[in-house]
Amino acid sequence: MPGEKPNQKKDGKLFIVATPIGNLEDISLRALRVLQESFIVACEDTRQTVKILNKYNITKKLLSYFHPQEQKKIAKIIGFLLEGKDVALVSDAGTPGIADPGYPLIREALAQGINVIPVPGPSAITAALSAAGLPTHKFLFLSFPPPKKEAAKKLLESVKTETATLIFYLPSRKLFDFLTLIKETLGDRRVVIARELTKVYEEFIRGNPTELLNSLRKNLIKGEVTLLVEGRPKKSAQI
Repeated sequence: MPGEKPNQKKDGKLFIVATPIGNLEDISLRALRVLQESFIVACEDTRQTVKILNKYNITKKLLSYFHPQEQKKIAKIIGFLLEGKDVALVSDAGTPGIADPGYPLIREALAQGINVIPVPGPSAITAALSAAGLPTHKFLFLSFPPPKKEAAKKLLESVKTETATLIFYLPSRKLFDFLTLIKETLGDRRVVIARELTKVYEEFIRGNPTELLNSLRKNLIKGEVTLLVEGRPKKSAQI
């Protein structure tokens, strides 16, 4: 390239690699190639990432990078990148940095002038939204609600007039209480509970908060869920 010195050192690239949220077949050919070719894979839990690598016969050095210890690993990962070694960043499931570790590393890599490259793929947000049956032209992802009741209620009140479909991640043990807050704050709008996405027992449960609360009293839901709530309906809409 013009102006480039013959032996000029090049920094490595940081690849943000989306991985399956359940079904291990939901990984792209590009993601597999990047995992194979990268010097190291930075991951949340090595026990989870190794399942993907083993399935596709990839042998790779893994570096644990998880919240709240991620800050301690940033310097080491940046060091690899500055040495010209490519790094693949993955989370346990889905896209790194989206309600998962990744943002502090990505921010530091960009500050160092390192090329950050997305390798898109699975995401519980888009998977749930695509099949929920709620409006998709506009949505607002709010991640995990605050753990304390008053803070969660304040969050819901702040989006009471929002017309976009609201999307939350939620541990199932908090589902009943959060649906109760939705009913009290937002009213009986349409709600969709998406659980076990892409897995054997994938399930979409649809209804309004009153219906879902009655159902949950009889049926125990396990694991994490993606919860979608209809935005404020137009006055002419039928609820």
